[in-house]
Amino acid sequence: MRRATDLAVRRAPTLPTRRVTVVVSLTAALVVIAFASLMLGSNPISPAAVLTGLFDPSQDVGNVVQGSRVPRTVLGILVGVCLGIAGAVMQGQTRNPLADPGIFGVSAGASLAVVVGIYVFGSSSVTATLWLALIGATIASIVVFTVAALGQGLSSPVPLAIAGTAVSALLVALTSYLVLSDETTLAAYRIWVVGSLSGRSLTGSDAALLFAGAGLVFAAANIRSLNNLALGTDLAHGLGENLLRARMVGLAAITLLTAAGVALVGPIAFVGLTAPHIARSLVGGDHYWLLPASGLVGAGVLLVCDVIGRLVGGTAEVPVGVVLTVVGGIAFILIVRRGRMATL
Repeated sequence: MRRATDLAVRRAPTLPTRRVTVVVSLTAALVVIAFASLMLGSNPISPAAVLTGLFDPSQDVGNVVQGSRVPRTVLGILVGVCLGIAGAVMQGQTRNPLADPGIFGVSAGASLAVVVGIYVFGSSSVTATLWLALIGATIASIVVFTVAALGQGLSSPVPLAIAGTAVSALLVALTSYLVLSDETTLAAYRIWVVGSLSGRSLTGSDAALLFAGAGLVFAAANIRSLNNLALGTDLAHGLGENLLRARMVGLAAITLLTAAGVALVGPIAFVGLTAPHIARSLVGGDHYWLLPASGLVGAGVLLVCDVIGRLVGGTAEVPVGVVLTVVGGIAFILIVRRGRMATL
């Protein structure tokens, strides 16, 4: 007995040390991936030329690096972090390993708002699309929360998931109707909805950055509640958890983070689904470590898929949303199979 106790004491620091090592390794890997994102594309640039372009924008290579690749790399990191953390919060709130931030209707609401702006007002500029997406995503989440609250079932994640699925289906149907009824709207919408980092700019993205920052604050404030909810609703309530407040804070985090990501680059699927699973296998289920790890993994996955799209497509690159759909579809199947095997 004493030997077992001594062994447990010696092993106790191992897990935190391992988690720190994992987070540091993920950060270092993201730096390497980001630098590769600056180098690789239809016209590869050498590492020395990249460094020259970063510090001397007057040269031709500087125009390519700072004018195109730096903005898309920064956006890739920002959006990946937002969607990765949003996915971890979503899965923690619903206790569903297959949950994705899109379940709350955020992406569908943003898409409908963008389509309405194009259809009614002819607004297709980057700034207009950004604000429309933010407003639409926020309104959709408020509607989902209100519908779920009417049933007084916020202590359980099921009403939120059902309300989100129903509202998303309705919003997608309305979006499809508007898109199919006007060719101009369809032409503008199909460019935005595919999800791409190409041609995006940091100009006018202040509102999205504000949403992302607020979302990160709410996510951090929700960590303790997520750890309690992982024990079950009844036990979390017994530990003194305010379930309504926990749901509201979690919903705010998911909405703000996903809205910022969708508004910046369009709907991006599967990052919020796969990143938390990869992070969980590396650092475990403690959300104090899971959330930052999910953000780092999400950013890395998004940038890697963006680079793959550039290399595969050549001059006519494949949008990152398409690459992620292929990679995410395979990951989704593996996750389902792993869950099924775990229950056997």
